[in-house]
Amino acid sequence: MYSIKDIYKIGKGPSSSHTMGPLKASRFFYEKNNNCDSFKVILYGSLAKTGKGHHTDLAIKEGLCNIKTEIVYDTTTTNVPHENTMDFYGYVDSVQTCYMRAISVGGGDIEIIGTEAEEKLEKYRHKHFSEIADYCKSRNMRISDYVYEFDDPDIKEYLKKVWQVMQDCIKSGLSTRGILEGGIGVERRAQALFNSKHVDESPSVAENRIVCAYAFAVGEENADFGTVVTAPTCGACSVVPAVLKYYSEKRNIPENKIIDALAVAGIIGNVVKTNASISGAECGCQAEMGTASSMAAGALCELLDMGIDQIEYAAEVSMEHQLGLTCDPIKGLVQIPCIERGAVSAMKAINAMTLANFLSDSGKLSFDQVVDTMYKTGKDMNSRYRETSEGGLADLFVFRNTIK
Repeated sequence: MYSIKDIYKIGKGPSSSHTMGPLKASRFFYEKNNNCDSFKVILYGSLAKTGKGHHTDLAIKEGLCNIKTEIVYDTTTTNVPHENTMDFYGYVDSVQTCYMRAISVGGGDIEIIGTEAEEKLEKYRHKHFSEIADYCKSRNMRISDYVYEFDDPDIKEYLKKVWQVMQDCIKSGLSTRGILEGGIGVERRAQALFNSKHVDESPSVAENRIVCAYAFAVGEENADFGTVVTAPTCGACSVVPAVLKYYSEKRNIPENKIIDALAVAGIIGNVVKTNASISGAECGCQAEMGTASSMAAGALCELLDMGIDQIEYAAEVSMEHQLGLTCDPIKGLVQIPCIERGAVSAMKAINAMTLANFLSDSGKLSFDQVVDTMYKTGKDMNSRYRETSEGGLADLFVFRNTIK
């Protein structure tokens, strides 16, 4: 497995696979072919069907330094190697001089067909949670210690930066109001939700409201092209910061404990990315929100000094109860159902952590088994429900106030 820095990327929303990935690919192509005076980019699969909503075209044009670029949305070709495939063409005086096929594989990562993979060194000798757990138990160490042993020497400093960006994102989201771009009239609700305390509000209701407000804040910032941290993707970036922010305040937890929790969450996300997928276009929202919820649940267990078995149980429960979750964004926008879904997934993570505190010795499934099941389920899922906006909510949605 690679560094958990691959799980936590800092960048602009709204989508790691549909915005960050294409931006990275177009920059790569431009650096190799900066003598061209025009470009054409053909988008296939999910990129073609939801690229407008994700502003894929704007990301590509930015990566190509805003030189004249034709964007083609090919929604009919199916014999492509991945749901997020792109073809780049470069021209000089209208004559094609270069070509590249790229794939946005999720989490902001790309693959260039016909070239060696980006030079990255594997940091971890294990790739399954069971292997990591056995290694840690045999040495009486926590999973966070495992991260610090194998990852980059500056990983703690990097995670401190990640945590700061997450907190800044929540702060910005709570202080901003208005209607999100995209044409479906989604109003920012984080601030109102945070300030909606009732006189007789119970502690459990208050927890739900505040956690969800934090998740809304991050989700709305992401949808509005704000700076976020993939955890593990832009679309699912709200879950981890929401639960960590709430518990850090509730229990006055010091920063070093938050960093340990982020390290554990990063390993959980890494296991999923290595052995399955974190791409909604490849495996549905279960790969994004399911992974994010597992990461958050494991992080909370670490935050509260629970054991490795409890961390695994919480991560397994969180993923298990997101199996089959479709990725059906309305108009391809990371708004409905994505923003609310992040809040619900954050509460699922808290519930999973609570169950792990009492029931971890009764678990019958391993986290590795559930990850494998998620991947198989995603591959079996009809493409209409994998970030194409062709099925589910996206297909049935009716714009209010437009049909009388």
